Amino acid sequence: AAFFHAHGITRIERVLTDNAWAYRKGLAWKHALAQIGATGKLTRIYRPQTNGKVERFHRTLLEEWAYQRPYTSNDDRTAALDNFLHTYNHHRCHTALGGQPPITRVNNPAGQYT
Repeated sequence: AAFFHAHGITRIERVLTDNAWAYRKGLAWKHALAQIGATGKLTRIYRPQTNGKVERFHRTLLEEWAYQRPYTSNDDRTAALDNFLHTYNHHRCHTALGGQPPITRVNNPAGQYT
């Protein structure tokens, strides 16, 4: 939530997670959702299409950030994450979005339409 808020996205409605016990029963998770005013949504069981999106993002992380180049330390790799996420969300074309970056799907990014 802090990451999104820092980028002008101040309202989170829902958070999609897998069906792990911590998300179904965990009090810490429910408390965190309540703090940001969001509801939790679990992936449907036996619905690999949803998990496939997450798996594809993980693959992209590995190929375009984590192992893109040799890092001298984990701190160096972590420092490169912000730049990767900015590029991924604001500049990288996504075929599922008609060649647009994900930021184009956000309602009112950075308060552009108040």
